[in-house]
Amino acid sequence: MLPAAGPSPGLTCGLVLVAAVLLQSVCVAVTFLYFTNELKQLRDTYSKSGIACLTGEEMGNFIQNLDLIESEDRVADPCWQVKWHLGKLIKKMMSRSYKENVSAVNAERALTLSQSEGQQPRAPINRIAAHLTGSSNRKNSPSPRIDSLPRRGNGHKISNWESRKGHSFLYNVELRNGELVIPQTGFYYIYSQTYFRFRENENEESDLLVQIRNPKQLVQYVYKLTNYPEPILLMKSARTSCWSKKAEYGLYSIYQGGVFQLKREDRVFVSVSNSDIVDMDKEASFFGAFMIG
Repeated sequence: MLPAAGPSPGLTCGLVLVAAVLLQSVCVAVTFLYFTNELKQLRDTYSKSGIACLTGEEMGNFIQNLDLIESEDRVADPCWQVKWHLGKLIKKMMSRSYKENVSAVNAERALTLSQSEGQQPRAPINRIAAHLTGSSNRKNSPSPRIDSLPRRGNGHKISNWESRKGHSFLYNVELRNGELVIPQTGFYYIYSQTYFRFRENENEESDLLVQIRNPKQLVQYVYKLTNYPEPILLMKSARTSCWSKKAEYGLYSIYQGGVFQLKREDRVFVSVSNSDIVDMDKEASFFGAFMIG
């Protein structure tokens, strides 16, 4: 009786090779599944940590402890750097807003305090201006009404100014006996022009005609009246003129203007020399003032 024959060497080698291939496949599959799972976990962790950089809860605590949590390890963390710069910006904006609110509150409090103490805000200045013109036309030009000064001074005051017709007007100013009454203390620009005019008469040879033909001093004065006993001279303009015997008219105008500080109830007026040859033509002789501050 013959013994049973064992597996042949070729069959054994084939089984071993198949087993090795199967084992390698299993190892590869297990390894793939393991690393896939690890990568998924790492991705989820990184995503959550990136979103956590800007979440409200952690950001609030981070801003409050911004100056206490700085360290070398955290400086190297990109997420920490983002939160640190953002926290600095938010603190800066909050500090600026706080300062502006405090300033506004202090200003309102000061205004309320000043009003409670009777210090009312300054009201806007009303328009104060006046322009006076001569009260006669050139065709019919009688001598102006001249008043001697109520107090000592040079020349004779012109009193018959026109304040309502033509280009003349009064805004918050009173005209009293040829004088502009100042309603409010301040700086004023004052101006005046006087027109001197004389017509020669060939049929007459009066003393006045002889005087006019000779050199004559023409002077215009601008005065102010205050509580001081005498009028105070503000401006003076003068010219020495003579007219030819052959001229039909002798003509000359004097203009002057300037800025002066005047007080309430001061009075300003114009006076002239040679009042007998002043022509009160409304376009040539005028007087005015207006407040500039």
